[in-house]
Amino acid sequence: MRGTLPEGLGDAIRGTAEEIAALLRGVADTGVPVPGSQWSLGAAAAHLAQANELMADIAAGRERSHGDGTPQSLAAANERALAEFGERAADPLAGMIVEQAAAFLKAVDERAGEGAVEVALFTPLGPMSPAELGSYLLTHMLGHGYDLARALGRRPQMIDRVRVELALPFLIRAMPRVVDAANSAGLNARYTIRLWGGARFGVTFTDGDVAVSPQPPGRPDCTILTEPVTFLLMALGRCEPWGAMARGRVVAWGRKPWLAPRFPTLFTAP
Repeated sequence: MRGTLPEGLGDAIRGTAEEIAALLRGVADTGVPVPGSQWSLGAAAAHLAQANELMADIAAGRERSHGDGTPQSLAAANERALAEFGERAADPLAGMIVEQAAAFLKAVDERAGEGAVEVALFTPLGPMSPAELGSYLLTHMLGHGYDLARALGRRPQMIDRVRVELALPFLIRAMPRVVDAANSAGLNARYTIRLWGGARFGVTFTDGDVAVSPQPPGRPDCTILTEPVTFLLMALGRCEPWGAMARGRVVAWGRKPWLAPRFPTLFTAP
């Protein structure tokens, strides 16, 4: 596991943080609700600032606990952290989001400069390389940045194909930890997941247990081809699969194409 980030990931982290900050700066009322969430705009922005700080600390090698890795424990840890953090004003939070994203990148660079190229960082979703943690940070900002833009009535533009592909290492690492045990119980299925533009990976269920691989299985039961932005929004619980299929953003084929709509329900977004 390398201590440096893949090409483009650092720029994507920095750029996404700046775009989120640009959304927030000058917003007077941070009490507006976030669609599909119990949080206000200010609470969601505060969560982003705290999460960026958490990941910067982890990248620097500082021990931080934040739940036990299950979606339920992460949600509870988020609520506790927000209750202990009073800032809800837009401009200070915008500054913190950018500052902590930069702190993350600095920490990764410093560890690489010290020769720490074989490292495992202990994150809320298990051990990850710096590259996977960077992908996690980017994915988290993209999901909540999308929410903030919608809360402000603006068109979310920060998610694109390049950034979605940079999010894939985290998603591949995290998927086994967020399987919905009830929905996947007894399932035997081999999926190939393809994004428009070429990226692909494989997900295999064996009696409900999941294995995720950067390489697709040899004989998939179901191949799902998805427009990249739609894929990420479904993965993060921001988009319903049936609606995406109806709009032609998702197509499926194979021996068991009917498995496609079930796929997003097999996971709980962290």
